[in-house]
Amino acid sequence: MNIMDFNVKKLAADAGTFLSRAVQFTEEKLGQAEKTELDAHLENLLSKAECTKIWTEKIMKQTEVLLQPNPNARIEEFVYEKLDRKAPSRINNPELLGQYMIDAGTEFGPGTAYGNALIKCGETQKRIGTADRELIQTSALNFLTPLRNFIEGDYKTIAKERKLLQNKRLDLDAAKTRLKKAKAAETRASSEQELRITQSEFDRQAEITRLLLEGISSTHAHHLRCLNDFVEAQMTYYAQCYQYMLDLQKQLGSFPSNYHCNNNQTSVPPVPSASSNIIGSSALTSTSGLVMTSPSNLIDLKEGSGSRKARVLYDYDAANSTELSLLADEVITVFSVVGMDSDWLMGERGNQKGR
Repeated sequence: MNIMDFNVKKLAADAGTFLSRAVQFTEEKLGQAEKTELDAHLENLLSKAECTKIWTEKIMKQTEVLLQPNPNARIEEFVYEKLDRKAPSRINNPELLGQYMIDAGTEFGPGTAYGNALIKCGETQKRIGTADRELIQTSALNFLTPLRNFIEGDYKTIAKERKLLQNKRLDLDAAKTRLKKAKAAETRASSEQELRITQSEFDRQAEITRLLLEGISSTHAHHLRCLNDFVEAQMTYYAQCYQYMLDLQKQLGSFPSNYHCNNNQTSVPPVPSASSNIIGSSALTSTSGLVMTSPSNLIDLKEGSGSRKARVLYDYDAANSTELSLLADEVITVFSVVGMDSDWLMGERGNQKGR
């Protein structure tokens, strides 16, 4: 037998098998043929695998959106990954904002209050951008890659074996149907032999599929470890960002009270109304245990004889000589004056005093 004859016979056999499966499948759908049901344990494993695949895909895709909100950037990274090439490094949003702030602060003048503050904020934003980049890299390596490996590796193998099991089941049921229809003794003997072979192949494929599906529990355990790594990376990122902003707040709060005006600042700030200076009032408990009402841009620290110490929550530039400029996080002395608007307090810092 030459190779061409062998190939022709193989194609004919494959065509016959395909036709037999198609007839069996159609008759099952029409209710004209019986179907061998898988055992309950195997059905549960198949359901668990499918559920794992669906939710893993959803979690993976949404994590990608979280780490890279720009859809165009995600598509570009996907293309480079498929081409097995490294995507070009791009500046992220915090880094870009930080650079703009630094450039603006340099232009306004580092010796000015606003210019200096912009530079400090810009440097902090760039640190946050670096932390963001580290979060993306760590999460991609320790969380996204294992999820993707499951979808593109383990689950594809499971799906392949599951499809093969389905074909073996159709072959088995087609053999059962032919045995029922066989009348001649010779035909019946041949059908019984075919049934034993297809039953053996089906049982072997069911066992292979079952062993693969039971590995889903190990997959869940592995993904749990990856999830812990992802949470750890996020915790590190948010802790870094918090510390960076805390340090920035302290730096801005340490500015001297007599700011140098920006060189091109000529406009006069408007006289504030009570609503522009005081955001609202809230009940605050002092360290002595007294509850009092104070302007919302101050936190009362202690009760003294007629005066109190308060920590400033927000910056405020004095509109005229009767007011006191405030810096966030500084501690000043505050006290009430008879006849003064209850929305205001008198503040004192060294020899400076004002509303």
